[in-house]
Amino acid sequence: MSVMKRLSMIFKSKANKALDKMEDPRETLDYSYQRQLELLQKVRRGVADVATSRKRVELQVNGLEQQARRYEEQGRKALSVGREDLAREALQRRSNLQGQMADLKIQHDNLQAEEEKLTTASQRLQAKVDSFRTKKETIKATYTAAEAQTRINEAFSGISEEMGDVGLAIQRAEDKTAQMQARAGAIDELLASGALDDYSGSRTDDIQAELDRMGGGMDVELELARMKAELGQGPAPKSAIEPGQGGQQAAPQQQPQSQTQQLRQPGEGA
Repeated sequence: MSVMKRLSMIFKSKANKALDKMEDPRETLDYSYQRQLELLQKVRRGVADVATSRKRVELQVNGLEQQARRYEEQGRKALSVGREDLAREALQRRSNLQGQMADLKIQHDNLQAEEEKLTTASQRLQAKVDSFRTKKETIKATYTAAEAQTRINEAFSGISEEMGDVGLAIQRAEDKTAQMQARAGAIDELLASGALDDYSGSRTDDIQAELDRMGGGMDVELELARMKAELGQGPAPKSAIEPGQGGQQAAPQQQPQSQTQQLRQPGEGA
């Protein structure tokens, strides 16, 4: 295969693919129906033209028949007055008119047959056009329904162009969100481990955080012990853990004096 033939084939294939993509079957059907209507109109004009020609021939035949009758009357009058020569001339003209009338009648019969033929063809074409119109509307309705169903299915499946763009945008947003969350988590871990310094002062180290948590819990316990002592349900609470005794058991405090000892007067013996 030569280079030019290959180029021609490639160009035709590309053009055919582009035209197939641009073609709408509904528009093609409407165009075909319009062309059939134009053809039917031409056939009807042809029938009208043939009918007009036939009518013109009929008028000519009628005119010649009237002229032939007039010649016949003139010949009779000429014979009645003894003018045989005039009668012969009138009959000769009448004979010539009869020849013309015979030709016109043949032409009239041909035109009438052609008119009948075109009328039959017009009726058949009309029936085909009506049938094509019904079929065209059915195909258009089916194609429209199939196109709508395809778009709905594409929208549900997310493979349409619009939904595909939306899906890509959502995917990019999710990827960026996950990336930011991972970055924030990594920074939190680095700050907690001390690999990064927090210059804002909003964070404390692990030891201070644990001490703050223990201190908060101890305040609650002291408050609870104080309330029990007021209600007589337990001993008085300790104020706080003395420095240097955090991990050891605190020494027992002196027991409070009994109520009898508290009631003794000053100066009495023990």
